Amino acid sequence: MAQDSLSDRVLVNGTIVSATLTADGKLSWTEGFHRTLTLENEVLGFAVDANKIRIRAVIEEESRIWCGGRTGGLMRKDFVFEPLSQESRRLWCQKLREYLDSLGMFSKMLSKFICLFRFMLCRMFVFYFCEGRPKSLFIFLNPFGGKKTASKIFLDNVKPLLEDADIQFTLEETTRQLYAKDVAKGLDLSKYDGIVCVSGDGILVEVVNGLLEREDWRVAIKMPLGVIPAGTGNGMVKSLLDSVGEPCKAYNATLAIIRGHKRSLDVATILQGETKFYSVLMLAWGLVADIDIESEKYRWMGSTRIDFYALQRILCLRQYNGRVSFVPATGFEDYGEPTSYNGKSINEKNVGDPSQEQPSKARQYGYQGTDVSLENLGWRTINGPFVSVWLHNVPWGGEDTMAAPDAKFSDGYLDLILIRDCPKLDLLKLMTQLSNGGHIKSKYVQYLKVKAFILEPGTCTHDPTREGIIDSDGEVLARGKGTYLCDQKTLMAYDKLQITLDQEDILQG
Repeated sequence: MAQDSLSDRVLVNGTIVSATLTADGKLSWTEGFHRTLTLENEVLGFAVDANKIRIRAVIEEESRIWCGGRTGGLMRKDFVFEPLSQESRRLWCQKLREYLDSLGMFSKMLSKFICLFRFMLCRMFVFYFCEGRPKSLFIFLNPFGGKKTASKIFLDNVKPLLEDADIQFTLEETTRQLYAKDVAKGLDLSKYDGIVCVSGDGILVEVVNGLLEREDWRVAIKMPLGVIPAGTGNGMVKSLLDSVGEPCKAYNATLAIIRGHKRSLDVATILQGETKFYSVLMLAWGLVADIDIESEKYRWMGSTRIDFYALQRILCLRQYNGRVSFVPATGFEDYGEPTSYNGKSINEKNVGDPSQEQPSKARQYGYQGTDVSLENLGWRTINGPFVSVWLHNVPWGGEDTMAAPDAKFSDGYLDLILIRDCPKLDLLKLMTQLSNGGHIKSKYVQYLKVKAFILEPGTCTHDPTREGIIDSDGEVLARGKGTYLCDQKTLMAYDKLQITLDQEDILQG
């Protein structure tokens, strides 16, 4: 880090004042009142204009509303210094550049060992990037997600901040489903310090799956990923920002990326036959999946379609036959009944949709997980019927849905939320508590942490000709008979599937 401090007289707004840059990165001066900027957290970058140095910063709003709109208490602001000599200007530029550059170099040196260790546990860096400011980013923008405002969000909030921070970027708009996955599989990662998704959760999930299907996945998994909320759910970025007390806004997410903060994240592998899907957010079957996917028919209603269809589904409640098996975390061994591992058939045959072309080459060379026997673990089982089965990797499923309040980003566990039988009025009350996590206190909810999980989905109890939907990270993994758009192809069949975090995590307990 920069060791030398600098103190000199400069011209600010026509007045000569004394300004100081300390070794720990604090820039201070007196301009009618004493002001201090912290380079690491408040200064994005600087530019030289003739004899003037323009400091580009982000500070607390001096007014709650400013000409650029509301930004969650933060605003961009330039501070202009004019050194009194060319030598002074050169020295100021040198010291500012040295310190800002050191924020990247020093922290990246510290995080190198962490990256090498984390990929062995199938954990990816998300959102806050490797400790150290990125210099070059590859940005995916989904113009079709959510309210179709991603382009405006990028132009109004993201691009100006990146330019102020002198971060180079390549912008790529997605044009179809799985576009981001295909690009991520072939992207030259050596050109970039990170990948950013201006979207909802779907594009992030595509990028994760693309990186883990690469032949060089061990290198690819070290690539930090960032998310800027511009979709419908935004569960991942909500979870990340909420964990540090920040509002779920594009402005705050962009600043966190620029500042170079990081979080590691568990990645779950969903397996059925030879087909794999890598999940970072959640898996749902039953009520939550039905609401999430079937409400698409009411997309014209906007975000209110979720509440509308949730009420409809509760009034006409479905229950599904089936069974779940799991390896409980320490402290949750009393849930369910003892059983043996029953996932052998999942691995031995390909039970996926036979009409689907299996991406064998990508699967061969991509991440496969460690070869550890699951038979020796302490499995438990719970039989249905079920109203809802919900498995979560992070606390928030959407900006207004705290599905798993006890979930952690990289604890090696998934949080399982089960509802087996619940009166409709109690279920309605329970659903209204999703915004604060209060639903897990209901006597009708079983909430536990698991290390591995097997789902065996069945038919509706009231109509044996109708099956359900399995949804992961907002995408349909499987559609059973009689479901909404059941004629559409899916990645997996409506059949038994297995979910694990990296098996090295499982053994660590």
